[in-house]
Amino acid sequence: MNIGILTGGGDCPGLNAVIRAVVKRGLQLGHEFTGIREGWRGLVEAKTVKLTRQSVSGLLPLGGTVLGTSRTNPLKKPEDAEKLFRNLNELKIDALVCIGGDDTLSVAAKLHEKGIKTVGVPKTIDNDLSGTDFTFGFDTAVSIVTWALDRLHSTTEAHQRVMVVEVMGRHAGWIAVYGGLAGGADVILIPEEPFDVEKVCDLIKKRREAGKYFSLVVTAEGAYPKEAGGMITKDKTLDSFGHVKLGGVGEFLATEIEKRLGVESRFVVLGHLQRGGTPTAYDRVLATRFGVKAIEMLNEGKYGRMVALKGNNIVDVSLQEATEKLKTVDPEMLRTAQIFFG
Repeated sequence: MNIGILTGGGDCPGLNAVIRAVVKRGLQLGHEFTGIREGWRGLVEAKTVKLTRQSVSGLLPLGGTVLGTSRTNPLKKPEDAEKLFRNLNELKIDALVCIGGDDTLSVAAKLHEKGIKTVGVPKTIDNDLSGTDFTFGFDTAVSIVTWALDRLHSTTEAHQRVMVVEVMGRHAGWIAVYGGLAGGADVILIPEEPFDVEKVCDLIKKRREAGKYFSLVVTAEGAYPKEAGGMITKDKTLDSFGHVKLGGVGEFLATEIEKRLGVESRFVVLGHLQRGGTPTAYDRVLATRFGVKAIEMLNEGKYGRMVALKGNNIVDVSLQEATEKLKTVDPEMLRTAQIFFG
């Protein structure tokens, strides 16, 4: 088979390791590969490159994605969908390995329903995709958050400030909880539980009364105060999947804390630092295992399914199951983190 490979949505460490594994194992099985540039947009605009053993050599430690990516919904406009199907035919692509999160894989599921042979590989730095225990890139992001908190701890303590650190997490606070717990955060705020600004201030006040004159607050970008009634956004523009651009909760919270407590407060937005750079050893291994499983699923005719991690086993689940709902933070994880608040 001539198999197309694409990476869609936000980039994250480990994407190239998946591409490498799919191609290397697929060549052993007798397949050939067409790399699709810039995600689903590449299929609409016929942007492709041939993938060979030589072209994927050295990709294992490389961050980002050599194929490029975009947040494109090719089924939103009928004319784009028509171009996609025409290009699949003209490029003689027999099947697709789609590496992405909820949006990318929801398109893969719909294409499967229309007769296209698709297999999904779960990619979301937020770790919020159902059907799999963990996604690659998440461990790297948590490591970067922990690294940042270790460094912010010393400067925050030196100046006796409050430091609010905003991390990724649109609808789920996995990075905030894991990173905050590993980095010794004094307060962790996540989208699953709208927060009370006054309670946050009370925790910080109690720390100061106990002789701890500094505090580290970690907040997911999608966390929001109860009184706001919804996420804090930069603007109202939407991407092709209808998502708004988040950002601002860190600044909002630092301002409120300083205003209410009279304590110097700063904020840091880690942003794309969490996405970039070399993947951790864990993410390299997980991405490699996912890639091998994905091509073997195609080889066995298991279409319309997604690779997944269950315990320490690599299994497969239906794309529909994987995309029907978000995986939110386990309440037990948050309870464990809250033991160390204040």
